[in-house]
Amino acid sequence: MRHPRSERAPPPAAILWGTPSQRETLIGRTRACAYGARMHGATASGIDQEAVGRWIADHVDAAAPPFTYRLIAGGRSNLTYDVRDATDRRLVLRRPPLGEVLQSAHDMGREHRILAALVGTAVPVPRPLGFCGDPRVTGAPFYVMEHVDGLVLRGAGDVPPEFGEAARRRTGEAIVDVLAELASVDPDAVGLGDLGRREGYVERQLRRWHRQFEQSRTRDIASVDEVHRRLAGHVPPQQRTAIVHGDYRIENTIVSPDGDVRAVLDWELCTLGDPLADLGWLIAYWVQPDEDAPHMSRRMPTVLPGFPDRAAVVSRYVERTGADVSSLDFYVALALWKLACIAEGVYARYRAGVMGDDGSEAEGFGDVVLALGEQALALTDDLR
Repeated sequence: MRHPRSERAPPPAAILWGTPSQRETLIGRTRACAYGARMHGATASGIDQEAVGRWIADHVDAAAPPFTYRLIAGGRSNLTYDVRDATDRRLVLRRPPLGEVLQSAHDMGREHRILAALVGTAVPVPRPLGFCGDPRVTGAPFYVMEHVDGLVLRGAGDVPPEFGEAARRRTGEAIVDVLAELASVDPDAVGLGDLGRREGYVERQLRRWHRQFEQSRTRDIASVDEVHRRLAGHVPPQQRTAIVHGDYRIENTIVSPDGDVRAVLDWELCTLGDPLADLGWLIAYWVQPDEDAPHMSRRMPTVLPGFPDRAAVVSRYVERTGADVSSLDFYVALALWKLACIAEGVYARYRAGVMGDDGSEAEGFGDVVLALGEQALALTDDLR
């Protein structure tokens, strides 16, 4: 895909999706610090219910004990719990995964700070209600935020029949519009000017994820090493600095029945940097109806009628931001390569037995690493 320097980019060519794997899409994150403090009360998959209940009652306004906890997402990413109080009020609690995890991707205080800074901007986020930095309460830092009603469209099967083509079209547009709004937020104005270094974002990403890949790797994977070499030798100039989400895709949003974005979730990889990295990440996940994406275990929502195609997504982003997307291929390849590095970390954690299950998905994630490495390799052929 080559996009000439212009106000509107032509439709990007089909992304190379790679070899088959029937495992789950990649939401894994890793960090090197043991969150293994002993929990003395009754637990719900990482929650000391007695201690956490006392903390919530003391720190969250109008929260009425006793509380119940239900794990709604976990394992590969931060653990997320649906919390209900005695009045049936719903809250959400986030904490890091259990076991040994790699450095910097599960900083709960940082994630809480980002949400608090974005409240009141045009970027919709859940309102944070409290942060606990004391790992003695439940074995790790955690924070509590408001519950946002709506749909989470992880796959085509999560799209209800009543969520018709008009709502799907609106979701596709709104996803892009919110990403453009994020790119326009002044980090200094919202108190996030020190969230990260402003320049050299791609170089930092390449160093960080290659280092974590090396820490996690369990075998030689030539494609991942070669893609790193190609990307590192052909980094495009960074056009501007913005707040970068780091994992921006439909699955990490909550949408209304009409298709509007009510909240953007999963800010654990957020930093300052190149906003085109978020666009590349979004495009890497944007599967079109005529494409095969066998490395994903489910059909993506974007294959359904009504969702705009990638060309429309890119064009709308250019209209909203004025960005030059002539190097978009690079950012899509970077996204695929990062996913391969992340998947290798997940694969290593499965093999180490710290994923909280029987490890039956380990080999599937191993296949995903290889598939993504080959995808990124094919997309960087011109960078050899």
